[in-house]
Amino acid sequence: MIKLFCIGKNKDKALRALEAEYVKRMGAFDRMEVLEFKDEPDTKSQFEKEAVRIKKAEGDRVLEKIRPDDFVILLDLHGKSWSSEEFAKERASWTNAGKPLVFVIAGSLGPSEELMKRANVRWKLSDLTFTHLMCRVLTLEQIYRSFMIEKGRSYHK
Repeated sequence: MIKLFCIGKNKDKALRALEAEYVKRMGAFDRMEVLEFKDEPDTKSQFEKEAVRIKKAEGDRVLEKIRPDDFVILLDLHGKSWSSEEFAKERASWTNAGKPLVFVIAGSLGPSEELMKRANVRWKLSDLTFTHLMCRVLTLEQIYRSFMIEKGRSYHK
């Protein structure tokens, strides 16, 4: 079982359809579940204390759903980046370890300190900047691609 935990709700119909398509495709390899968590109103995040409070509140919601045996991959601007082939090898090794995989996309202000400490791996999706909703689709696509690479299928060219 692979889970994708996301702060915030996806209200974009087209992107929801893409998410659903990759979740469906993943069914050939593993069960995939996307869970959304409430995001905090971002009214005064320009103040450092408020930003920390927002990140902590959002992070705590996610941490409540992470089990002790979960292998947590946190999407983080300061994480490690891989090519698609390298990511496929990493994902395969995490899967082969037998622990449930939980990918986490934090809120717009980034992850809380507690969430960073809990993560087993911090993954930098790209040097480019994407919306959180696009990151969700890109993450699902790369997970799917990693299975296609591992199985030697022609999807990855």
